[in-house]
Amino acid sequence: MDAKDLVRQVKEDGVKFISLQFTDVTGAVKSVDMPVSGLDGALEDGVWFDGSSVEGFARIQESDMHLRLDPDTYAVLPWSSTERRRARIFCDIFMPDGRPFEGDPRGVLKRLMAKIAERGWTYNIGPEPEFFLFKAGGNGHGVHPVPHDVGGYFDFSAFDEATRVRTELMDALRSMGLEVEVGHHEVALGQHEIDFRFANAVKAADNVLTLKYTVKAIAAQHGLTASFMPKPVFGINGSGMHCHQSLFDNDGNNLFFDENDEFHISSRAYAFIAGQLKHAHGLAALVAPTVNSYKRLVPGYEAPVYIGWAQQNRSALIRIPRYTEGRNKSMRAELRFPDPSSNPYLAFAGMLAAALDGIDNNLTPPKPLNNVNLYHLNAEERQKMSVGELPGSLAEALTELAKDQVLLDALGPVAYEAFNRAKWEEWDEYRIRVTDYEIERYLERA
Repeated sequence: MDAKDLVRQVKEDGVKFISLQFTDVTGAVKSVDMPVSGLDGALEDGVWFDGSSVEGFARIQESDMHLRLDPDTYAVLPWSSTERRRARIFCDIFMPDGRPFEGDPRGVLKRLMAKIAERGWTYNIGPEPEFFLFKAGGNGHGVHPVPHDVGGYFDFSAFDEATRVRTELMDALRSMGLEVEVGHHEVALGQHEIDFRFANAVKAADNVLTLKYTVKAIAAQHGLTASFMPKPVFGINGSGMHCHQSLFDNDGNNLFFDENDEFHISSRAYAFIAGQLKHAHGLAALVAPTVNSYKRLVPGYEAPVYIGWAQQNRSALIRIPRYTEGRNKSMRAELRFPDPSSNPYLAFAGMLAAALDGIDNNLTPPKPLNNVNLYHLNAEERQKMSVGELPGSLAEALTELAKDQVLLDALGPVAYEAFNRAKWEEWDEYRIRVTDYEIERYLERA
Protein backbone atom coordinates (compact mmCIF):
# COMPACT_ATOMS: atom_id res chain seq x y z
CA MET A 1 0.00 0.00 0.00
CA ASP A 2 1.53 3.35 -1.00
CA ALA A 3 0.84 6.67 0.71
CA LYS A 4 -2.00 7.70 -1.64
CA ASP A 5 -3.73 4.35 -1.26
CA LEU A 6 -3.42 4.59 2.52
CA VAL A 7 -4.90 8.09 2.70
CA ARG A 8 -7.80 6.97 0.52
CA GLN A 9 -8.41 3.87 2.66
CA VAL A 10 -8.35 5.90 5.87
CA LYS A 11 -11.06 8.18 4.50
CA GLU A 12 -13.18 5.22 3.37
CA ASP A 13 -12.89 3.66 6.82
CA GLY A 14 -13.99 6.84 8.58
CA VAL A 15 -10.88 6.91 10.75
CA LYS A 16 -10.47 9.97 12.98
CA PHE A 17 -7.20 9.19 14.77
CA ILE A 18 -4.03 7.26 13.90
CA SER A 19 -2.03 5.41 16.56
CA LEU A 20 1.64 5.32 15.53
CA GLN A 21 3.06 2.27 17.30
CA PHE A 22 6.44 0.81 18.19
CA THR A 23 7.81 -1.21 21.12
CA ASP A 24 10.31 -0.57 23.85
CA VAL A 25 13.04 -3.10 24.45
CA THR A 26 10.85 -5.26 26.72
CA GLY A 27 8.08 -5.53 24.11
CA ALA A 28 5.61 -3.05 25.59
CA VAL A 29 3.68 -1.29 22.82
CA LYS A 30 4.17 2.47 22.76
CA SER A 31 1.95 4.85 20.84
CA VAL A 32 1.96 8.38 19.50
CA ASP A 33 -1.60 9.36 18.57
CA MET A 34 -2.41 11.94 15.94
CA PRO A 35 -5.58 13.25 14.25
CA VAL A 36 -6.03 11.95 10.74
CA SER A 37 -5.54 15.45 9.35
CA GLY A 38 -1.80 15.06 9.96
CA LEU A 39 -1.45 11.75 8.11
CA ASP A 40 -0.26 13.21 4.78
CA GLY A 41 2.56 15.06 6.47
CA ALA A 42 3.48 12.09 8.65
CA LEU A 43 3.73 9.80 5.63
CA GLU A 44 6.00 12.24 3.84
CA ASP A 45 8.17 13.55 6.68
CA GLY A 46 7.70 11.10 9.55
CA VAL A 47 6.93 12.16 13.12
CA TRP A 48 9.38 13.38 15.75
CA PHE A 49 9.06 12.21 19.35
CA ASP A 50 11.04 12.34 22.59
CA GLY A 51 12.59 8.91 23.19
CA SER A 52 14.27 9.82 26.47
CA SER A 53 11.58 8.22 28.65
CA VAL A 54 11.12 5.01 26.64
CA GLU A 55 12.67 1.84 28.12
CA GLY A 56 15.85 1.12 26.21
CA PHE A 57 16.02 4.54 24.55
CA ALA A 58 16.92 6.72 27.55
CA ARG A 59 20.71 6.49 27.47
CA ILE A 60 21.12 7.40 23.83
CA GLN A 61 22.76 10.80 23.37
CA GLU A 62 19.93 12.37 21.41
CA SER A 63 16.44 12.21 22.87
CA ASP A 64 14.80 13.36 19.62
CA MET A 65 13.85 10.38 17.48
CA HIS A 66 12.01 9.99 14.22
CA LEU A 67 9.12 7.63 13.48
CA ARG A 68 8.77 6.46 9.89
CA LEU A 69 5.41 4.90 9.11
CA ASP A 70 5.04 1.46 7.53
CA PRO A 71 1.82 1.83 5.46
CA ASP A 72 1.49 -1.94 4.99
CA THR A 73 0.74 -2.29 8.72
CA TYR A 74 -2.37 -0.09 8.66
CA ALA A 75 -5.37 -1.61 10.44
CA VAL A 76 -8.53 -0.19 11.99
CA LEU A 77 -8.87 -0.91 15.71
CA PRO A 78 -12.22 -2.73 15.71
CA TRP A 79 -13.09 -1.94 19.34
CA SER A 80 -12.87 1.84 18.83
CA SER A 81 -16.16 3.72 18.63
CA THR A 82 -17.53 4.91 15.29
CA GLU A 83 -17.46 8.59 16.25
CA ARG A 84 -13.79 8.32 17.33
CA ARG A 85 -12.65 5.54 15.01
CA ARG A 86 -8.94 4.77 15.44
CA ALA A 87 -6.43 2.89 13.34
CA ARG A 88 -2.85 1.84 13.97
CA ILE A 89 0.32 1.89 11.90
CA PHE A 90 3.58 0.29 13.04
CA CYS A 91 6.65 2.47 12.70
CA ASP A 92 10.42 2.14 12.42
CA ILE A 93 12.65 4.41 14.50
CA PHE A 94 15.43 6.59 13.11
CA MET A 95 17.97 8.99 14.53
CA PRO A 96 17.99 12.73 13.71
CA ASP A 97 20.77 12.19 11.16
CA GLY A 98 18.66 9.64 9.26
CA ARG A 99 20.39 6.49 10.54
CA PRO A 100 18.19 3.66 11.84
CA PHE A 101 18.13 3.65 15.64
CA GLU A 102 20.10 0.58 16.69
CA GLY A 103 17.96 0.10 19.79
CA ASP A 104 14.71 -0.27 17.81
CA PRO A 105 13.62 -3.92 18.33
CA ARG A 106 11.76 -4.01 15.01
CA GLY A 107 14.84 -2.62 13.32
CA VAL A 108 17.03 -5.33 14.88
CA LEU A 109 14.89 -8.03 13.28
CA LYS A 110 14.59 -6.20 9.96
CA ARG A 111 18.37 -5.95 9.68
CA LEU A 112 18.74 -9.72 10.11
CA MET A 113 15.96 -10.36 7.61
CA ALA A 114 17.71 -8.08 5.11
CA LYS A 115 20.89 -10.15 5.48
CA ILE A 116 19.18 -13.43 4.63
CA ALA A 117 17.29 -11.73 1.81
CA GLU A 118 20.70 -11.29 0.18
CA ARG A 119 20.90 -15.10 0.09
CA GLY A 120 17.49 -15.27 -1.57
CA TRP A 121 15.83 -16.57 1.62
CA THR A 122 13.04 -15.53 3.92
CA TYR A 123 12.45 -16.71 7.48
CA ASN A 124 8.83 -17.63 8.19
CA ILE A 125 7.28 -18.10 11.63
CA GLY A 126 3.87 -19.30 12.74
CA PRO A 127 3.63 -18.26 16.42
CA GLU A 128 1.01 -19.75 18.76
CA PRO A 129 0.57 -17.38 21.70
CA GLU A 130 -1.52 -18.82 24.54
CA PHE A 131 -3.40 -16.66 27.02
CA PHE A 132 -5.77 -16.77 29.97
CA LEU A 133 -9.12 -15.09 30.45
CA PHE A 134 -9.73 -14.21 34.10
CA LYS A 135 -12.67 -12.73 35.91
CA ALA A 136 -11.79 -9.07 36.29
CA GLY A 137 -10.94 -7.68 39.69
CA GLY A 138 -9.95 -10.88 41.51
CA ASN A 139 -10.04 -9.97 45.20
CA GLY A 140 -10.53 -6.30 44.42
CA HIS A 141 -6.93 -5.63 43.51
CA GLY A 142 -6.54 -7.79 40.43
CA VAL A 143 -4.42 -10.28 42.41
CA HIS A 144 -4.93 -14.07 42.69
CA PRO A 145 -6.62 -14.40 39.29
CA VAL A 146 -9.71 -16.57 38.91
CA PRO A 147 -10.11 -18.47 35.58
CA HIS A 148 -13.15 -17.40 33.64
CA ASP A 149 -14.34 -20.90 32.63
CA VAL A 150 -14.00 -24.57 33.53
CA GLY A 151 -13.18 -25.91 30.06
CA GLY A 152 -10.32 -28.20 29.06
CA TYR A 153 -8.26 -28.89 25.96
CA PHE A 154 -10.38 -28.46 22.79
CA ASP A 155 -13.57 -28.45 24.89
CA PHE A 156 -16.67 -27.27 23.03
CA SER A 157 -19.66 -25.38 24.31
CA ALA A 158 -22.18 -23.58 22.17
CA PHE A 159 -23.29 -21.29 24.96
CA ASP A 160 -20.48 -20.34 27.37
CA GLU A 161 -19.20 -16.78 27.26
CA ALA A 162 -15.57 -17.85 26.73
CA THR A 163 -16.53 -19.34 23.36
CA ARG A 164 -18.36 -16.17 22.40
CA VAL A 165 -15.43 -14.00 23.42
CA ARG A 166 -12.96 -16.18 21.52
CA THR A 167 -15.14 -16.02 18.40
CA GLU A 168 -15.33 -12.23 18.69
CA LEU A 169 -11.57 -12.10 19.08
CA MET A 170 -10.99 -14.14 15.93
CA ASP A 171 -13.36 -11.90 13.98
CA ALA A 172 -11.54 -8.77 15.21
CA LEU A 173 -8.14 -10.18 14.34
CA ARG A 174 -9.30 -11.14 10.85
CA SER A 175 -10.51 -7.59 10.31
CA MET A 176 -7.01 -6.38 11.23
CA GLY A 177 -5.35 -8.50 8.57
CA LEU A 178 -4.36 -11.64 10.48
CA GLU A 179 -5.08 -14.89 8.65
CA VAL A 180 -6.65 -16.71 11.60
CA GLU A 181 -6.61 -20.48 11.20
CA VAL A 182 -8.14 -21.86 14.41
CA GLY A 183 -9.01 -20.87 17.95
CA HIS A 184 -9.54 -23.34 20.77
CA HIS A 185 -9.57 -23.88 24.50
CA GLU A 186 -6.22 -24.93 25.92
CA VAL A 187 -5.40 -27.43 28.69
CA ALA A 188 -5.76 -25.20 31.75
CA LEU A 189 -8.93 -23.61 33.11
CA GLY A 190 -9.52 -20.27 31.39
CA GLN A 191 -6.67 -20.84 28.91
CA HIS A 192 -7.05 -20.24 25.17
CA GLU A 193 -5.09 -20.16 21.95
CA ILE A 194 -5.71 -18.48 18.59
CA ASP A 195 -3.45 -19.61 15.74
CA PHE A 196 -2.80 -17.54 12.65
CA ARG A 197 -1.07 -18.38 9.38
CA PHE A 198 2.72 -18.17 9.21
CA ALA A 199 4.34 -15.07 7.76
CA ASN A 200 7.81 -13.61 7.39
CA ALA A 201 9.33 -12.96 10.80
CA VAL A 202 8.72 -9.19 10.85
CA LYS A 203 5.05 -9.52 9.95
CA ALA A 204 4.70 -12.45 12.37
CA ALA A 205 6.09 -10.27 15.18
CA ASP A 206 3.70 -7.48 14.22
CA ASN A 207 0.88 -10.03 14.35
CA VAL A 208 1.85 -11.18 17.84
CA LEU A 209 1.65 -7.64 19.16
CA THR A 210 -1.65 -7.10 17.35
CA LEU A 211 -3.10 -10.25 18.86
CA LYS A 212 -1.97 -9.36 22.39
CA TYR A 213 -3.49 -5.90 22.60
CA THR A 214 -6.61 -6.89 20.65
CA VAL A 215 -7.27 -9.78 23.03
CA LYS A 216 -6.80 -7.48 26.02
CA ALA A 217 -9.04 -4.74 24.63
CA ILE A 218 -11.94 -7.00 23.69
CA ALA A 219 -11.68 -9.03 26.90
CA ALA A 220 -11.95 -5.79 28.86
CA GLN A 221 -15.18 -4.96 27.00
CA HIS A 222 -16.58 -8.20 28.42
CA GLY A 223 -15.44 -7.41 31.95
CA LEU A 224 -12.57 -9.90 31.72
CA THR A 225 -8.82 -9.62 32.18
CA ALA A 226 -6.69 -11.23 29.46
CA SER A 227 -3.19 -12.24 30.49
CA PHE A 228 -0.20 -13.44 28.48
CA MET A 229 1.77 -14.05 31.67
CA PRO A 230 3.71 -17.32 31.27
CA LYS A 231 2.64 -18.85 34.62
CA PRO A 232 -0.23 -16.91 36.20
CA VAL A 233 -1.62 -19.77 38.33
CA PHE A 234 0.36 -22.22 40.44
CA GLY A 235 -0.23 -25.91 39.77
CA ILE A 236 -1.66 -25.71 36.24
CA ASN A 237 -0.14 -25.34 32.78
CA GLY A 238 1.38 -22.01 31.86
CA SER A 239 1.16 -20.15 28.55
CA GLY A 240 3.76 -20.68 25.84
CA MET A 241 4.25 -19.31 22.36
CA HIS A 242 5.35 -22.26 20.27
CA CYS A 243 6.96 -21.02 17.05
CA HIS A 244 6.73 -23.03 13.82
CA GLN A 245 9.73 -22.03 11.70
CA SER A 246 10.83 -22.55 8.11
CA LEU A 247 13.09 -21.06 5.47
CA PHE A 248 11.80 -20.38 1.96
CA ASP A 249 13.62 -19.25 -1.18
CA ASN A 250 12.43 -16.54 -3.55
CA ASP A 251 10.69 -19.13 -5.72
CA GLY A 252 8.48 -20.24 -2.84
CA ASN A 253 10.33 -23.50 -2.14
CA ASN A 254 10.55 -24.72 1.44
CA LEU A 255 14.27 -25.17 2.12
CA PHE A 256 13.51 -27.55 5.00
CA PHE A 257 12.09 -30.29 2.76
CA ASP A 258 14.06 -33.28 1.45
CA GLU A 259 12.06 -36.19 0.06
CA ASN A 260 15.01 -38.60 0.48
CA ASP A 261 15.53 -38.01 4.19
CA GLU A 262 14.07 -40.28 6.87
CA PHE A 263 12.19 -37.36 8.41
CA HIS A 264 11.82 -35.50 5.09
CA ILE A 265 13.98 -32.63 6.32
CA SER A 266 17.00 -31.20 4.54
CA SER A 267 20.62 -30.89 5.63
CA ARG A 268 20.03 -27.16 5.95
CA ALA A 269 17.16 -27.86 8.35
CA TYR A 270 19.38 -30.15 10.43
CA ALA A 271 21.98 -27.41 10.70
CA PHE A 272 19.22 -24.89 11.56
CA ILE A 273 18.11 -27.14 14.44
CA ALA A 274 21.69 -27.68 15.61
CA GLY A 275 22.27 -23.94 15.78
CA GLN A 276 19.23 -23.29 17.93
CA LEU A 277 20.12 -26.15 20.27
CA LYS A 278 23.69 -24.85 20.56
CA HIS A 279 22.49 -21.38 21.57
CA ALA A 280 19.48 -22.46 23.66
CA HIS A 281 21.00 -21.32 26.97
CA GLY A 282 21.55 -17.73 25.86
CA LEU A 283 18.47 -17.70 23.66
CA ALA A 284 16.33 -18.39 26.74
CA ALA A 285 16.86 -14.82 27.92
CA LEU A 286 15.22 -13.50 24.73
CA VAL A 287 12.38 -16.00 24.27
CA ALA A 288 11.55 -16.47 27.97
CA PRO A 289 12.56 -13.05 29.32
CA THR A 290 10.71 -12.61 32.62
CA VAL A 291 11.24 -13.97 36.12
CA ASN A 292 7.85 -15.64 35.76
CA SER A 293 8.94 -17.45 32.56
CA TYR A 294 11.03 -19.89 34.59
CA LYS A 295 8.04 -20.98 36.66
CA ARG A 296 6.58 -22.29 33.40
CA LEU A 297 9.80 -23.98 32.28
CA VAL A 298 9.69 -26.78 34.84
CA PRO A 299 9.08 -30.54 34.38
CA GLY A 300 5.54 -31.84 34.45
CA TYR A 301 3.51 -29.16 32.67
CA GLU A 302 4.28 -29.83 28.97
CA ALA A 303 6.74 -26.94 28.69
CA PRO A 304 10.17 -28.15 27.49
CA VAL A 305 13.07 -28.04 29.92
CA TYR A 306 15.70 -30.26 28.32
CA ILE A 307 17.72 -29.40 25.21
CA GLY A 308 17.09 -31.83 22.38
CA TRP A 309 14.98 -32.36 19.30
CA ALA A 310 12.62 -35.04 18.07
CA GLN A 311 9.89 -35.88 15.62
CA GLN A 312 6.56 -35.32 17.37
CA ASN A 313 7.95 -35.73 20.92
CA ARG A 314 6.49 -32.75 22.80
CA SER A 315 8.94 -33.00 25.69
CA ALA A 316 11.78 -31.94 23.36
CA LEU A 317 12.87 -28.35 22.87
CA ILE A 318 12.40 -28.59 19.08
CA ARG A 319 9.74 -30.79 17.49
CA ILE A 320 9.47 -31.76 13.84
CA PRO A 321 5.79 -32.36 13.02
CA ARG A 322 5.03 -35.50 11.04
CA TYR A 323 5.28 -35.10 7.27
CA THR A 324 2.06 -35.33 5.25
CA GLU A 325 2.42 -36.62 1.69
CA GLY A 326 2.26 -33.81 -0.84
CA ARG A 327 2.56 -31.00 1.72
CA ASN A 328 6.22 -30.18 1.14
CA LYS A 329 5.76 -26.53 2.05
CA SER A 330 4.52 -27.43 5.53
CA MET A 331 7.84 -28.89 6.73
CA ARG A 332 8.91 -26.89 9.74
CA ALA A 333 10.71 -26.92 13.07
CA GLU A 334 8.61 -26.06 16.12
CA LEU A 335 10.55 -24.27 18.85
CA ARG A 336 8.63 -24.88 22.06
CA PHE A 337 10.22 -22.81 24.82
CA PRO A 338 9.34 -19.22 23.81
CA ASP A 339 6.52 -17.60 25.74
CA PRO A 340 4.27 -14.60 24.95
CA SER A 341 5.93 -12.29 27.50
CA SER A 342 8.82 -11.90 25.06
CA ASN A 343 9.44 -9.00 22.74
CA PRO A 344 8.72 -10.89 19.51
CA TYR A 345 11.15 -8.82 17.44
CA LEU A 346 14.11 -9.61 19.70
CA ALA A 347 12.99 -13.21 20.26
CA PHE A 348 12.71 -13.91 16.52
CA ALA A 349 15.99 -12.13 15.81
CA GLY A 350 17.76 -14.34 18.36
CA MET A 351 16.13 -17.48 16.97
CA LEU A 352 17.22 -16.60 13.45
CA ALA A 353 20.78 -15.71 14.46
CA ALA A 354 21.17 -19.00 16.33
CA ALA A 355 19.84 -20.95 13.34
CA LEU A 356 22.11 -19.13 10.89
CA ASP A 357 25.13 -19.97 13.03
CA GLY A 358 24.20 -23.63 12.64
CA ILE A 359 23.76 -23.28 8.88
CA ASP A 360 26.90 -21.22 8.26
CA ASN A 361 29.06 -23.62 10.27
CA ASN A 362 27.34 -26.77 8.97
CA LEU A 363 26.55 -27.96 12.50
CA THR A 364 25.05 -31.40 13.09
CA PRO A 365 22.39 -31.91 15.77
CA PRO A 366 22.55 -34.81 18.23
CA LYS A 367 20.41 -37.89 17.66
CA PRO A 368 16.66 -37.23 17.82
CA LEU A 369 14.96 -38.07 21.09
CA ASN A 370 12.08 -39.99 19.56
CA ASN A 371 10.09 -42.29 21.84
CA VAL A 372 11.81 -40.87 24.92
CA ASN A 373 9.91 -38.96 27.60
CA LEU A 374 12.65 -36.66 28.82
CA TYR A 375 10.75 -35.93 32.03
CA HIS A 376 11.07 -39.58 33.04
CA LEU A 377 14.87 -39.62 32.76
CA ASN A 378 17.03 -38.92 35.79
CA ALA A 379 20.05 -36.61 35.69
CA GLU A 380 22.50 -39.47 35.12
CA GLU A 381 20.48 -40.83 32.18
CA ARG A 382 20.26 -37.38 30.61
CA GLN A 383 23.99 -36.91 31.03
CA LYS A 384 24.70 -40.20 29.25
CA MET A 385 22.53 -38.99 26.36
CA SER A 386 24.25 -35.56 26.37
CA VAL A 387 20.93 -33.84 26.99
CA GLY A 388 21.44 -30.38 28.47
CA GLU A 389 19.00 -28.32 30.50
CA LEU A 390 17.65 -24.80 30.07
CA PRO A 391 18.57 -22.10 32.61
CA GLY A 392 16.53 -22.31 35.79
CA SER A 393 16.02 -18.58 36.28
CA LEU A 394 16.13 -15.27 34.47
CA ALA A 395 19.45 -14.49 36.17
CA GLU A 396 21.00 -17.71 34.80
CA ALA A 397 19.63 -16.97 31.33
CA LEU A 398 21.01 -13.42 31.32
CA THR A 399 24.41 -14.74 32.37
CA GLU A 400 24.33 -17.21 29.47
CA LEU A 401 23.25 -14.52 27.01
CA ALA A 402 26.21 -12.35 28.04
CA LYS A 403 28.55 -15.18 26.95
CA ASP A 404 26.89 -15.81 23.57
CA GLN A 405 28.67 -13.62 21.00
CA VAL A 406 26.43 -14.76 18.13
CA LEU A 407 23.32 -13.50 19.91
CA LEU A 408 25.05 -10.33 21.12
CA ASP A 409 26.09 -9.52 17.55
CA ALA A 410 22.53 -10.10 16.35
CA LEU A 411 21.10 -7.67 18.89
CA GLY A 412 23.84 -5.09 18.51
CA PRO A 413 25.40 -3.23 21.45
CA VAL A 414 22.67 -0.61 21.87
CA ALA A 415 19.73 -3.03 21.99
CA TYR A 416 21.65 -5.55 24.10
CA GLU A 417 22.77 -2.99 26.67
CA ALA A 418 19.21 -1.70 27.05
CA PHE A 419 17.70 -5.19 27.26
CA ASN A 420 20.34 -6.42 29.70
CA ARG A 421 19.93 -3.39 31.96
CA ALA A 422 16.14 -3.64 32.01
CA LYS A 423 16.15 -7.36 32.76
CA TRP A 424 18.73 -7.23 35.54
CA GLU A 425 16.65 -4.48 37.13
CA GLU A 426 13.64 -6.79 36.89
CA TRP A 427 15.60 -9.62 38.49
CA ASP A 428 16.88 -7.43 41.34
CA GLU A 429 13.39 -6.13 42.09
CA TYR A 430 12.04 -9.67 42.12
CA ARG A 431 14.93 -10.91 44.27
CA ILE A 432 14.19 -8.53 47.13
CA ARG A 433 10.39 -8.75 46.95
CA VAL A 434 8.62 -10.61 49.79
CA THR A 435 6.01 -13.01 48.37
CA ASP A 436 2.80 -14.52 49.74
CA TYR A 437 4.56 -17.90 49.78
CA GLU A 438 7.25 -16.61 52.13
CA ILE A 439 4.72 -15.02 54.47
CA GLU A 440 2.64 -18.21 54.62
CA ARG A 441 5.69 -20.41 55.16
CA TYR A 442 7.89 -18.38 57.47
CA LEU A 443 5.87 -15.71 59.28
CA GLU A 444 5.04 -17.85 62.31
CA ARG A 445 7.53 -20.70 62.09
CA ALA A 446 10.75 -18.75 61.57
